[in-house]
Formats: sequence, C-alpha cells, structure tokens
Amino acid sequence: MGTTAGHDGALEHLEESLEHHGLETRGIEPVPDAERGGTPRGLLPTWIAANITVLLVTMGAGLVVSFGLNFWQSLVVGTAAPIVSYGLVGLIGIAGKRGGAPGMALSRAVFGQRGNLLPGGLIWVARWGWETINAVTGAYALLAVLGILFGIRRNTALVVVALLLFVITTFAISGMGIRAVRYCNRWATWLFAALSLLVLGYLIATTDWAEVFGRPAGPAAAMVTGAGLIAAGGMSWAPAAPDFTRYLPGTASSAAIVRNTVGGAGIVVLPMVLTGAVMASATPGLARAADPVSFLGAALPLWLAVPYLLVTLVGMLLINAMSMYSAGFTAQTLGFRVHRHWAVSVNAVISLVLGGVLMLAATSFLGSFIAFLSLLAVAFSAWVGVFGVDMLRRREYDGAALLDTTPAGAYWYRAGFSPAAVAAWALGLATGLVFTTCDWFTGPLATNNPVGRYGLGWIATIVVSGLLYAVLPKPAVVPASAGKPAPLAV
Repeated sequence: MGTTAGHDGALEHLEESLEHHGLETRGIEPVPDAERGGTPRGLLPTWIAANITVLLVTMGAGLVVSFGLNFWQSLVVGTAAPIVSYGLVGLIGIAGKRGGAPGMALSRAVFGQRGNLLPGGLIWVARWGWETINAVTGAYALLAVLGILFGIRRNTALVVVALLLFVITTFAISGMGIRAVRYCNRWATWLFAALSLLVLGYLIATTDWAEVFGRPAGPAAAMVTGAGLIAAGGMSWAPAAPDFTRYLPGTASSAAIVRNTVGGAGIVVLPMVLTGAVMASATPGLARAADPVSFLGAALPLWLAVPYLLVTLVGMLLINAMSMYSAGFTAQTLGFRVHRHWAVSVNAVISLVLGGVLMLAATSFLGSFIAFLSLLAVAFSAWVGVFGVDMLRRREYDGAALLDTTPAGAYWYRAGFSPAAVAAWALGLATGLVFTTCDWFTGPLATNNPVGRYGLGWIATIVVSGLLYAVLPKPAVVPASAGKPAPLAV
C-alpha cells in the first residue's frame, strides 16, 4: 500500500510540474472553478489562427472564376460565411463555460454514454480528413519555400520528409496543450496582421482595378453556394468550440464568446477571400491549380511570396494543432483510455499516412478539398442541430455523470442511448446526404430542388435534426451533482 501511495504521489507531483511548465495533462474531466480564468477576448487570436489558410485565397479566386461572381458579390459572401458558421461555433462554445469539459464529453449528456459513440466516431473520422487537408497544404507551403529560395525540386522523398516535419511539429504543439496553442496563436495573429498590410499594399499598387470592378455580377444562386462552401470549413469547428472555452469562468459573457469567435474568424476570412477574388483577375489559374500553394508562390514577387508562404505554413500548423488537440478529447470520449497527448498521436499518424496518399496519388487537390468540405459540413451539422437545441433547455452539466459510463450513471438513459437525440441525429444526417452532391457522392435529391442546387444540404441537416430533437420525447434534464467530485479520467 505504501508503494502505491508513493507512486501516486510521485505521479501527482509530475503532473503538477508539467502543468506549471505549460504541458496540459487534463483530459475530458471538467475543469474545476478554481482553475478557470481569463476573458472571452482571449478567444480572438484562437479563431484568427484557426483561419490562416491559403485555401481561403484559393476559394476566393474560385468565387470569381468558377462561380462567376464579381468583387461586390465576393465581399458579401466573404462577410456572410463567417457570420453564419462561426456564429454557430460561438453559440456552441457557450456550453464549454457552462460545463467546463470538451464538446464531445458534454455531448454524452445529450446522446447518452453509448449513443455519443455514434456522432463521436463520425466526427473523429471526419477530423482525419480535415487534418490531412491541412497537413498537405502545410507541406506544399514548405516545399514551395524551398523551391523559391533554393531551387530544390520536389520528389517523392522530399514530399514525405516535408509532410513528416509538418505532422511532428503539429503533434508537438497540440500535445503540450491549450497554453502552447494559445501562445502560438497570439504570435500568429501578429504575423498575419503584418503580412496583410504587405499584401494589401501590393494589391493596391499592381491590380487592374478597372477590370476587377468591371466584372458582371453572377447569379444569386452562385452566391449562396459559394457562401455555403466557405461556411462549411467553419462549421467543422463547432464540436470543438467548448474545448477552447472550458477554462473560462462560468460568469463569462455568452454574448462576448460569440462576438469574439465571429470577430476572430471574420478578420481573416473576409480579407483572404477578397485577396483571392482580386488576384483571380490576373491569375485565374489560382482557382483550379492542382497545387494552389506553389501556384500562389509563383504568382507573387519573391519578397512577398516567401513571407506569405511562411505565414501560411505557420497558420496551417496551428489549425492542425487545434484540430488534433480537440481530436484527442474525442478519442478519449470514444473509450481510448490513454492520456490526451497519446490520443493526439493517433490522429497524427493517420494524417501522415492519408496526407502521403493525397500528395503522391491524388490528381486534383482542390476538387478533393471541395468534395470533402461538402460531406464534412453535413457530418458536423447533424450533431450541431441536436446539441444546439439541447443547450436551450440545459444550463448546466453534471460533471460526475459525464464521466460515469456505467448503467448507474445519470446519462445512461436507455441502455446507454438517448433515443430522441440519436434518432434526430441519424435522420438529420440522412437528410443532409440526400441533398448533397460532390465529386465523390450525389444524393437522390441533390440536383432537382433549390436546397441541393444551392449546396444547402448542411443547413437542411441542422434544421431537420434540431426540429426532430425539439419535438421528440426526451429524458429529463439531470441537475448537476452538488459538491459531488467527478471521478478521475485520463
């Protein structure tokens, strides 16, 4: 007994030391009130960093070249997309300060301990694809910089090394935890601000503005479709939103959480989309390039291309670090009994393997990306519809019940499932797929109605899953256990 106690004491001392030096060791267990602090303003650099990706520039060019929109329509799309998608992300983030736990752990209160495995498993797999896309884009940026500065030509070995370096760095940042992520995000925010001024000055001086403003307007339907595609990327953060608000005190302003989430995203999304829309007048190939990062590097002057690609590389590292940070929690809620940083390593290995396949075998990177976004939005939206409606009736979460996976737990419901939540999620997901079309999949109602033609399958998913959950009979809301300590979780 004495040996065990000594071991436990040593382990506790080690974990306290790691926490003090910035390595987060907390898993999915709720954060105690005494350890919460900060203000919602701290979310601003988080959501700025979450959107520093050259793919937004490529999609902005696509609005002009592929969708036929003009500058003003692109402005509307670039404004509306982050407001809609990150407005939902911010609203879901309110649950984090209420329950102090990651999003997919809080989800147990909605779906049941076993029922949560269904959306949790799908969201975890979807994150593989998201992290793969990010890793590939980051590796492309590194290869482009090497090509510009040193004339190094790409080959299979170099592709693998670049991808490996990117994934290892991502794993290191996400493995250290929330403090490391926040620290890096603050620096990325300043780097992006400085670069934006350089790009703005370059565009003002070199762009043929008469041609940009002289483009005819495209159809309204194309605006809706374009906004939906850009918003789809934002929607992927919704289940992870509580992961970044769980350390806020319960008294933090809900309105400020939403405002800083939308503001952080909008500061980046709008200028990057407009950058792509403006550059498309001189370089229309940007919208369809197999390797958009290298194409963009070649289209810019050397003095601007290198810092731009470097900031893109940093941005993609942080996006992937944030995604893997949340994916570690998701893996734990699925039953992987390992510390969070080891759970993160699973996603790191998967993104490395899938990224290698995409870089070496895929023929159309952008086509694969858009197809993935279309399916990703539906997968995440089904969960958002159910979880969001549940937030309207639930103001707190039972921390002990979240971690109690036995039939005696308050969130066990019927054989571990909440029938209303699972049914609403499944039917909402099926509805969204019926209205979705992409390179990989075409639903039976994807082309002969406005919902399918305008790419609004993800909106239909939220509406159907949310309404069904609202009207179906649900288990009673379980009050939080007053003063009851939560069981230890890894």
